[in-house]
Amino acid sequence: MFGDGNKQMGDELASLVLSGKKTGTCAAKVVYDLENEKMPVVGQYDIVLNGDEYPVAIIKYTAIEEVPMNKVTETFALSEGEGDLTYNYWYMEHEKFFTWELKQYGMTFTPDLMLVCQTFEVVDANPVD
Repeated sequence: MFGDGNKQMGDELASLVLSGKKTGTCAAKVVYDLENEKMPVVGQYDIVLNGDEYPVAIIKYTAIEEVPMNKVTETFALSEGEGDLTYNYWYMEHEKFFTWELKQYGMTFTPDLMLVCQTFEVVDANPVD
């Protein structure tokens, strides 16, 4: 599920994927390292879950890039499809999210936090009525 694991955010982000407004997402690289998770690769498929953890789409990664948060392009930020579709909105909301997420690991957010920026396309959709 995209987001912080809460139902409302999961539903909102899944809806953006299904509508085609969301074609990008990002994650803190350090979390991949801390959780011993493999980073996504171009061509990899993933399942998008809604807030009830119900599969609503299959996506395929078309680009993966490691970028410091303060160097993320406006184009990528807007590909996340969230809020008022401005870079400022994207930055403020992601700063809040990563501050919260890093705190779970006893870490502090800094503007140069390395992100894994993932661009994807929907290859199959299973919307919930």
